[in-house]
Amino acid sequence: MPDCGVQALFEDADLLVLEKPAGLLCVPGRGPDKRDCLSQRAAERWPGALVVHRLDQATSGLCVMARHAEAQRRLSADFAAQRVHKRYQAVVEGQPTPGPDAAAAGGWSEIALPIAADWERRPLRVVDPERGKASRTQWRILGPGVRAGSTRLELAPLTGRTHQLRVHLAAIGHPILGDALYGDAASAPRLLLHATRLSFAHPVTGERLQFVSAPEF
Repeated sequence: MPDCGVQALFEDADLLVLEKPAGLLCVPGRGPDKRDCLSQRAAERWPGALVVHRLDQATSGLCVMARHAEAQRRLSADFAAQRVHKRYQAVVEGQPTPGPDAAAAGGWSEIALPIAADWERRPLRVVDPERGKASRTQWRILGPGVRAGSTRLELAPLTGRTHQLRVHLAAIGHPILGDALYGDAASAPRLLLHATRLSFAHPVTGERLQFVSAPEF
C-alpha cells in the first residue's frame, strides 16, 4: 500500500479518520499548483475515499473521510445537523476575559456573532449583524500560550461557518497567532489552530466513536 504522507488514526471499511498537516488543502484548488491535497493523497492509498467535511488549509488536525457513498451521505448529514462534536485548540494574542457565567459553566464562554462573506475581499469572512448567518463558538482558557502575552484556548464550534473560529476570535480582539487573514502572519510560523477532538456515530454500526489529536504547538 503506497505511503500518502498522511497518518490514519482509524480506518475500517466505511470511514477514515486522518491527521491533516497544516498547509495542505482538503480538496484541490484552482490551478496546477493546488492539486496536492488531502483527498488526493487519501485516494492514492484508499481508492474511492470521499470528502465529508473540510479544515482550512492552514489548520491541522482530525479530518473524517468516507470509504463509500452511503457512509459519506450519513456522515455529511450528521455534520450538517451538528451531531458531530468538535473541539479545537488555538493560541491567541492576549488573554480573553471569560463571560460572567463562565465559572458556573466549567469555564466556558460563548461568542455569538453572525458571519457573512466579505464579497469585496473574498475568501474572507466578516461579522455582519444584517447579512450574517447565526454563528456560535464556545471557548475556555487552558493556560498560557507559546510565548509571552498569548493564551491557549479550547474551542467548541456550535455552528460550522467558513473561518468561524478565526473570525470570532479576531472579532473579540484576540486573533489566532499566525493568522495571515485575520491577524498577524508574522506572529507564529503557522496558524496555531488544531482540530483536537471528534466524536460521532459510526455511519453503519451506530457505535459512538471518539478521537483525540494533540497539537504540535
